[in-house]
Amino acid sequence: MSRPTPLPTPGPDLFRLDDKVAVITGAGGAFGRATALGFARAGARVCITDIVPGALEETRALVAAIGSCVAVVADAGDPAAVDVTFAAVDGAWGRLDVLVNNAGINPHQAASEDYPIDVWDQVMRTNLTGYLMHAKAAAKRMTQGGRGGSIIMVSSISGASALGRGNLAFGVSKAGVDQLTRELAVEWAPRGIRVNSIQPCQFLNAGLKGLVADQARARTVERMVSGIPLGRMGEADEIVGPILFLASPAASMVTGVNMPVDGGNLAFNAGGSLPAMDATW
Repeated sequence: MSRPTPLPTPGPDLFRLDDKVAVITGAGGAFGRATALGFARAGARVCITDIVPGALEETRALVAAIGSCVAVVADAGDPAAVDVTFAAVDGAWGRLDVLVNNAGINPHQAASEDYPIDVWDQVMRTNLTGYLMHAKAAAKRMTQGGRGGSIIMVSSISGASALGRGNLAFGVSKAGVDQLTRELAVEWAPRGIRVNSIQPCQFLNAGLKGLVADQARARTVERMVSGIPLGRMGEADEIVGPILFLASPAASMVTGVNMPVDGGNLAFNAGGSLPAMDATW
């Protein structure tokens, strides 16, 4: 398939999303809110969803102060809610250019032999099946008129290597997201639809901020940070650049990629050690 539209002249404009329409799930959380604001600043019109009405409204108000925004209270793993989300997009703008599958849960940690199957099912429904349902709905709209589009999945380093600490369902769901990314990228490439994922390490969302503040969990926090060569957890705003890149014309030849956004975590061997700052080589 030929490129749907000419590329802008190489430079900062390649990262613009002017007049593009984007759906961003999980927009009440740190990643989703930062992404929605970043997209609005880049010129996009955004439909944001979240299962928590208050958090969603906070994001909507912030985004609406910058640009055009529609908000839908929705459970990302509910087929009926997916239909409502995309009906809102159809009604507001009649097109779709970008989907950011960001909504996700990790509600329970337990030893694998004790992991509750009902919780497993809930995690898979939200983190994996929900991503597929949104991607299917997005692809149908992106195919219309031959425009194509970009789908970005928020995965995790836990999809590429095991975190332990009882994250069984979360890690397996994110490994599924990585493979879903590859499968859809290959199948939908002839339609001009690019599909990529990002694999964040530990970022300071509400849950991790609570963990960091808990002195009783200091060793766990130290262990997490010790696996990140940059020496710190990420901040929510640091997720926006990689997602914006993958959504934008700057990534017009990028598809099927699971991109680490992890401070070097996946490049760092578990048995390795970081050199001292004053080491002599």
